[in-house]
Amino acid sequence: MQTRTLGTQGLVVSALGLGCMGMSASYGTPEERDEREAIATLHRAIDLGCTFLDTAEVYGPYTNEKLLGRALKGRRNEVVLATKFGFRIENGKQVGTGRNSHPKHIRQVVDASLQRLQTDHIDLLYQHRVDPDVPIEEVAGTVGELVQAGKVRFFGLSEAGVANIRRANAVYPVSALQSEYSLWERNLEADIIPLLRELGIGLVPFSPLGRGFLTGEAKRAEDYPEGDFRRGDPRYQGTNFDANMRAAAVVGEVAQSLGVKPGQIALAWLLHKGPDIAPIPGTKRVKYLEENIAAAAIALDAAQMQVLDEALAPGNIAGPRYNPTTMSMIDR
Repeated sequence: MQTRTLGTQGLVVSALGLGCMGMSASYGTPEERDEREAIATLHRAIDLGCTFLDTAEVYGPYTNEKLLGRALKGRRNEVVLATKFGFRIENGKQVGTGRNSHPKHIRQVVDASLQRLQTDHIDLLYQHRVDPDVPIEEVAGTVGELVQAGKVRFFGLSEAGVANIRRANAVYPVSALQSEYSLWERNLEADIIPLLRELGIGLVPFSPLGRGFLTGEAKRAEDYPEGDFRRGDPRYQGTNFDANMRAAAVVGEVAQSLGVKPGQIALAWLLHKGPDIAPIPGTKRVKYLEENIAAAAIALDAAQMQVLDEALAPGNIAGPRYNPTTMSMIDR
């Protein structure tokens, strides 16, 4: 697979990465998660050159980092490993919308993540969500100290807004911003992407497949099991679901014309949006991993890009991106 460089500090990653959250949390039921299949998926990803792996302490919590630590024994040097800090976790559980990016806590989290990941360094360390109680300058400075100490290689932010990106980057260079971005969710286009290009910061889109809508396989909220993130997603509910399925149908039409799958078109669209973008589609199955990776070879012409841009323009998507509680953690 081709590589891309994120940020002015020279972070080189595979053009497509792998989001590992679903291997341990948030999607499906615990019974549907198979550690052997997850590890097989991770190993297959590395074999195919998809070496940009994304996790976080809060995924589980902790269980996803531990899974990667076990899976990467003997292969750690073949991957670019990203993890995140910033949520409050007490007694092994995430505490509501609570955040904690105090410098002392960041250092504690990094040491714990290194132990769980069974490594001596984190390639890309993100602040998972902006903490309103801690100046972003303190966060950037602390991560910069961890870089100097050799525990971290590059600094990233997640779902940060314009002001905090500028302020953080002024203290220590931000190599990547991780945020939701896809044909399905275009909130970054007006302000964030122009800023990233001004400052030389790469973009790592999560949920690049629109949480299932862009694959053509989405179901109504009530059809997902208890504990699945999508049960509470407004875009899966009621008339929003119907309108969104109609909008996403155009992706299927383009896919059919090229003899590929809708999800592959969604990923190809993102890769065509610029060489500074490296999406991280998530999966816990080898089959879907291989489908996703094949998207890197799909060429879309200007007319196809325009059809997709117009069909899934923001005004054509029904329902808010998140429920109000989750939206309250987005720094916009």
